Formats: sequence, C-alpha cells, structure tokens
Amino acid sequence: MKKKVISLLITTVTLVGVLAGCENKVSNNRATEKVQATVGTWKTAQTLTPFFYEDFLTKGDQVEILPFTNPGDQKVALLAGSLDMTGTTLPTAIAARASGEPIKIVASLCNKCSALVVKEDSAIKKEADLKGKTIGYVPGTMHHVLLLDVLQRAGLNADTDVTLVRIDFFDMGQALASGEIDAFLSGEPYPSQAVKEGFGRILSYPYFDDSIGTINAAMIVTEDMIKENPGKVQKLVNAHIAATEYENKNRDAWLEKAASFGTDKALLEVSADNIELGWEIDEMYIQNAKNLAEQMLQLGMIDNIPDIDAMFDLSFIQQAKKK
Repeated sequence: MKKKVISLLITTVTLVGVLAGCENKVSNNRATEKVQATVGTWKTAQTLTPFFYEDFLTKGDQVEILPFTNPGDQKVALLAGSLDMTGTTLPTAIAARASGEPIKIVASLCNKCSALVVKEDSAIKKEADLKGKTIGYVPGTMHHVLLLDVLQRAGLNADTDVTLVRIDFFDMGQALASGEIDAFLSGEPYPSQAVKEGFGRILSYPYFDDSIGTINAAMIVTEDMIKENPGKVQKLVNAHIAATEYENKNRDAWLEKAASFGTDKALLEVSADNIELGWEIDEMYIQNAKNLAEQMLQLGMIDNIPDIDAMFDLSFIQQAKKK
C-alpha cells in the first residue's frame, strides 16, 4: 500500500513538473514569438508615438503604422480587424463601451493639448466675459466637453448665454482672425498657431482636477485581441512605453518627427509646452474618465454610462513595469 502511495505521489509531482515546464515554455514562446502588427494613430505631435515603436521592438518584429484623421474611423478599423491596436480619444472609447463594443484601454497616449483662444486684441479677459459671444467648437469631441465645463464654471449657460458655432478645427483660426467667431476651444497646434501668427491669445487652459483633468487620448485593443494574442499586446505596450519615454527625453527627435509630417517646427516648439505624452494610467486617470462619462451622458453623447473600471486593462502596463 505504501509503495502505491509513494508511486502515486511521484507520478503527481512529475506531472506537475511537466505541466509547469509546459506553462513556462508557452510563456517564453509568447515573449519571444515574432510580432507582425498594424497600429493606427494620427500624424500630430501629441499622437505620433507609434511611429517610434519599431525602434523598440525586438529584431524580426514588424509594425505597420496607419495614419487616420478621425478617431471614429480608427475604432471602426480596430473592430473590423484591420488594426491590432489604435490610438483614440477618451470620448470615442467611452462611447464605444456604452454601445457594447468590446474595446479595452491598455495605455495612455497623450494628455493636455487643449486651449481656449480669443482674439489677440479682444476685451475678453476671463471666461465670464464670453457672455454674448460666439464660440467655435466641434460637437462630440473632448474639446466640446471641456468647453461646456469652462462655461459652467464661469456661470454661463451654453444654450442662452453664448452662441456655439460648429467649425472644423482646420478653419477655426481663420474664423477667429476674420471676426466670424470671438473664441474657440480646440487641440494643438491651432491654439499655438493663433498666438504665433499674432491674431489669437490663450484665455485659459481647460484642465480641472475635480472633473476631467488633463486626460485626452489612449491606446485601445479589442477584448478578442487580449484573449487570443496577449503576447502581441504586451510587446506593443512595451514598445509604447519605451517610445514615449524616448520622446520625453529627446524633445528634438520628437519634434523633428512631427515636423516631417508637415507642421512647421517653430510652431511645434510653441505648442509642445501644452502637450503631455504619456502611457501611465493611475487611479486619478480612471476617476477623470468616470467624470468624463458623466458629462457625456449629460450632453447626450451617450445614453448610458458603461463600466469604466472594466474599460481598462492595466495588466500589460503592470507587466511592463516588472522589467
């Protein structure tokens, strides 16, 4: 009887060892398997980090970066399987989850980047002075949410105290310079361009720690990608973190890359101080995302608030930190 028990124990220990060895082998294969990935982003200074990924992937890994101009198109391409990962705005990610779309945020991309601009010679000195004025905006964007937050804090009703006019980001500067609008709230480099060309002045930066803070855009993948190819996601997140750290330590290389996409480097130098490249996601970031979702619900941008905690998968960031 004792011999049978001992034999059984030996067999069990051996089996556990074999299984553990198999598990380690799978884990090692995941870490060393070659990656071929397609990542979406924009060709703007605040969102070009993926263009540096290849410098931080291992030999044999390949990544194709596809540029987009619309965050909604990026999300659609991701869900269709044309992209393995993409950058997108937080409002786009929240709206996707509110619609039941299976996306997950795995890293931050950029923070800040917004500003409220008035004419350089305007009598507007504070936000409350916007009463009775015409303001350019793009509906459904992060900047729309930030603008309404600014107006509310100034005691102004967006429906009765000001006139909001839909204007594309590319046209806001001209509209301000010509007097078509009195102010606009948009992302860089348009606020800095207005200042550099002499027709605009930054009235304020719409960052409030007790509401949305400075969050802006993030990197997302699908739930299926995480389940079926976590090794690829991990490699991309590792590259994202390394690329972001490189840009932050090598400002000139970052701005040279941005300038190669057609924006004047002198303008980029001005706007860079209002751009924060990032990858980290902490408790405050998630709380700000929850506050953003609340405001989107009030604006009618979504009809329900999704589980914001479940929208994030921080395991890849946590794994990267262990290295």
